[in-house]
Amino acid sequence: MIMVIESNVINEIEINKSRFITYLYKVKSKDEVLEHLNNLKKEYKDATHICYAYILDNLIKFDDDNEPQGTAGLPILEVLKKNNLNHVVCFVIRYFGGIKLGSGGLIRAYSNSTSLCLKKTKIVKYQELFKVKLIVTYQENKLIEKLLKTDNILDTIYDNKITYVLVLNKELLNKLDSYNLKYEILDNNYF
Repeated sequence: MIMVIESNVINEIEINKSRFITYLYKVKSKDEVLEHLNNLKKEYKDATHICYAYILDNLIKFDDDNEPQGTAGLPILEVLKKNNLNHVVCFVIRYFGGIKLGSGGLIRAYSNSTSLCLKKTKIVKYQELFKVKLIVTYQENKLIEKLLKTDNILDTIYDNKITYVLVLNKELLNKLDSYNLKYEILDNNYF
C-alpha cells in the first residue's frame, strides 16, 4: 500500500551542538524537489550540509552533500521507505556544532531527524485526487450539495450559473458522470 504525508512539516533537533533542521514536503515531480532544494539553499546558505532523499514512484534518489558516504541521504531514504512513503522529499539541514559524531552517530542523527519530523504529520493512504472545475445551474446545485462535502470545495463563484473548483477522488468523479454533469479536470495529480 502506498502512503503519503498529509501535510508539509518542519522539525529541529540538536545533537552534540549540531543543529538538524528537517523539512518534509509532498511533491509531484523532480522539478518540485529541485525548487524546494534551491529555496532551502538560499535560505540556509550558511548551513554545513543540506542532505536529502526523495521517492517519486520509481524515481528514488538521495544525496549526502559531503557528509561521509552513506551516513546522511541513505538513512533519510531508509526512514521514508520503512514508512512506505511516496511523493515525498525530506531535507535535513545540518549546522556543524564542533563535535564530530562519527559514522554511526551521523546515521542515527539523520534517521532520528527524519523520524521525528514524520511524527509531526499523519501518514495516509495515497489516493489519486483531481482538481476539477464544475459549472452548474442553480437547479442542479441541490444535487451537488448532496454529493459533496464542504472540504471538497476550493472555490465557489456565483453568477448566472455556479462555478465550483473542487478536489475529488475517482469515486466522486464517477458520480458526476452518472448524473451527466460536465466538468473540466484542471489537475489530475492533485495533493
